[in-house]
Amino acid sequence: MAARCLLYYITDRSQLRGDEPARRRALLAKIAEAAQAGVDYIQLREKDLSARELEMLARDALSAIRNSTPLRTEHRELGTRLLINSRTDIAIAVGADGVHLRSEDVSPGEVQRVWALCSAGAPARERPCIAASCHVQDDVDHAQSRGADFAVFAPVFGKTGAPGTQPTGLAALQEACRAKIPVLALGGVTMENAASCLDAGAAGVAGIRLFQENKIEDVVRTLRAL
Repeated sequence: MAARCLLYYITDRSQLRGDEPARRRALLAKIAEAAQAGVDYIQLREKDLSARELEMLARDALSAIRNSTPLRTEHRELGTRLLINSRTDIAIAVGADGVHLRSEDVSPGEVQRVWALCSAGAPARERPCIAASCHVQDDVDHAQSRGADFAVFAPVFGKTGAPGTQPTGLAALQEACRAKIPVLALGGVTMENAASCLDAGAAGVAGIRLFQENKIEDVVRTLRAL
């Protein structure tokens, strides 16, 4: 029996309609929709916000997830997990499940060390879930050796809004998926081409528009049937 396709929603409220308050409300509604539909991970990736604004949004996002996920255990091993982009401090402060690290961020090992030191008595998980952005095989190997839980490999089919960006292609994805940690495909992934990513060895798929421009229940049903 094939493993269940992991689903990773990356947020971007700038793509939603309306003024700032309307976009935030729409984003929180999408986060709740994703949790209700059973998306595995949500990466809060609102890079333009100040630390205070991001912390407030993260708290609201966690509330939306907790109020929408049908089943959650005390240690949150079931249900949707919230990862904060780059900001380990905010993830710990709000009680998020972990972080998503870019190549220029601190190492997964450093995140684990800080998490252990700072999360005592805080609402955060005892051990963070750590995702790492990767673009070539060496990135995946590096992330694996330094303690990341999984890699998000991009841009497989290209990067929307950056037409000059060269796609990595399925062959590079297949090579990356030889790693011991799960690898998720990102970059131009749709419900139509997701199967080719899974055939290449990806453990799942990630996206912004894939979730924000579609009914998430339909996305989950379609991709989990692959």
